[in-house]
Amino acid sequence: MTKLKTIMLAAMGVAIAGGAVATSASAETRFQANHPRRVEVNHRLALETHRIHRERREGLISAQKAAHLHRQVHMIRREEKIDARFDRSHITRADQRVLNHQENHVNRELNR
Repeated sequence: MTKLKTIMLAAMGVAIAGGAVATSASAETRFQANHPRRVEVNHRLALETHRIHRERREGLISAQKAAHLHRQVHMIRREEKIDARFDRSHITRADQRVLNHQENHVNRELNR
């Protein structure tokens, strides 16, 4: 083989390997974004954040209470991300149960 053919084959091999890596990374991202348990937990967290902002804006809760609730929501979100990191980008039913329990607690605090 000539030197040019060797370089071309090596370049094609690198391109194919790079394409395979990119495909697997995009598939993982798509799985992360669409996993039903993660979607449910994150949707509830987004709703709680929205409610905290709305109730603070309307004067129904103090700034201190809003900050406290935002910290709790942030901690739940961080725990969800950590759980997903250990379970191949999804959360288990047990993880979801624990996170839902914590979200229920924040919801009850917001309703007081």
